[in-house]
Amino acid sequence: MPLVWQVRLTCLLLMLTGVLPLVGCGSSGQSGVAEGTAAVVNSNFEVVVTVGMAADLVRRVGGERVQVRQLMGSGVDPHLYKPTRDDIRQLMSGDLIVSVGLLLEGRMQESVAKLSEQQRVLVLGASLPAERLLTEEGSGGHPDPHVWMDVALWADSIPAIVGALSETQPEYAGEFRRRGEQLTAELSALHEFGLECVQSIPSERRVLVTSHDAFRYFGRAYGLEVLGIQGISTESEAGLVRVNELVDLLVTRRVSAVFAETSVSPKNLQALIEGARSRSHEVVLGGELFSDAMGESGTPQGTYSGMLEHNLTTVTEALGGRVPNGGFTEWRRLRESVRE
Repeated sequence: MPLVWQVRLTCLLLMLTGVLPLVGCGSSGQSGVAEGTAAVVNSNFEVVVTVGMAADLVRRVGGERVQVRQLMGSGVDPHLYKPTRDDIRQLMSGDLIVSVGLLLEGRMQESVAKLSEQQRVLVLGASLPAERLLTEEGSGGHPDPHVWMDVALWADSIPAIVGALSETQPEYAGEFRRRGEQLTAELSALHEFGLECVQSIPSERRVLVTSHDAFRYFGRAYGLEVLGIQGISTESEAGLVRVNELVDLLVTRRVSAVFAETSVSPKNLQALIEGARSRSHEVVLGGELFSDAMGESGTPQGTYSGMLEHNLTTVTEALGGRVPNGGFTEWRRLRESVRE
């Protein structure tokens, strides 16, 4: 590492020590570097991305022209994540940093903000139309950060990715634009697939109860009433009053399923299930949804499209709707063949 980078790194780590509880490189439990995210590519241009939902879009647009390093892997809760010294080194060495912002990354967001004074940083949340962002009472006016749950809204961040990569590598701007258009078309189709799935659920059963309030954009986009035990951030606590309110709702409205999240403890959901059972109403766990993190690298749910398809089909089937045979891939193929 050149001397100037060593000096800058030391200074930044000293600044962050008093603010962020950093742990050593490779420590167990906190390091969220996703396995397999540093793929061998034909480029020395490195993009460091905080979470998988953003990293997947950057990979799709950048193709072989970029090397993507994803800091938080599958199952990692970005609200609670503590950046490591290795994270800071990777952020500082990147040619471009991409984050969601909107307070999603919690303690890492301050690190990214400091680095934006000297490096290229793209905050995808800031690229989205402000009028389409949701806020919650008591949040201090801060928007809900879970914007990727609305596929059509998340697709609106693609032009910002195309623009940032084209600005830094103008010789490949045409490639980035074409890939961005292809990805936009795919996400547009996925959004329509989601609408068709959820609309097949009987209207009185379109109630989605989850561990924390990460699905408000999902509910708005696809026509579901969404209720979370915890608030927008997983740092918030679920009080007894809130649990009792939801038990009353489950029993009164005969809601038959609740949903766990892969990055959040299911213990509060178990309290709902047991509370409803004590009142002679049976509630089942409808499945696990991906909220703040994607699935394992190399699996369908390890991509953004696969993650949202999983959520849409899991919710639809558990609440009594119908998913087209063959899922999104076959649904899209048939739709395109009809158009031809």
